Amino acid sequence: MRQLARGRLVLATHNQGKVVELAELLGPHGLEVVSAGGLGLPEPEETETSFTGNARLKALAAATASGLPAIADDSGLCVDALDGAPGIYSARWAGAAKDFGAAMARVNAELGSKPRTAHFICALCVAWPDGHAEVVEGRVDGTLVWPPRGGNGFGYDPMFLMAGKAQTYGEMSRAEKEADNHRARAFRQLVALLPAVAG
Repeated sequence: MRQLARGRLVLATHNQGKVVELAELLGPHGLEVVSAGGLGLPEPEETETSFTGNARLKALAAATASGLPAIADDSGLCVDALDGAPGIYSARWAGAAKDFGAAMARVNAELGSKPRTAHFICALCVAWPDGHAEVVEGRVDGTLVWPPRGGNGFGYDPMFLMAGKAQTYGEMSRAEKEADNHRARAFRQLVALLPAVAG
């Protein structure tokens, strides 16, 4: 297992919501975060068939292009009754306009009266310019509500009710959601690769 050194780290995403979440998680570790979008790096085509595969692909592309270590997230909503869809295609269900209102409506329509259990998966990959990569994965289970509730978060958050919670991710404050969501659970595994928290 290889550890990161303090310094600059590329977040291999153009999704500003993910940039904010990950930058807050990484800040205490002495890592200066810059996004792939901020560096003008292109978004690679996600050709893998799993969250871990796509996270690795994106992290390696950003590390190679920037010459800096990079971290990539690949995450999505997996609906049990839809055989895991939208899964790795979660963002693509929102279309070029990134209309997650339409994506949530599609999920609800395809579910109909089927069971509404679902889970979020987040794979995080740290990659170095020499091609080395480390990947971890986090998961949270819950159910889907309709209509969507709350205007916080992003993506499918307003329709996802985490097991044991009374509020959807869209109704939670960012701090409450990020305390124990799929990204936080993956990040807790990633901490072993990061520099110690500054005192």
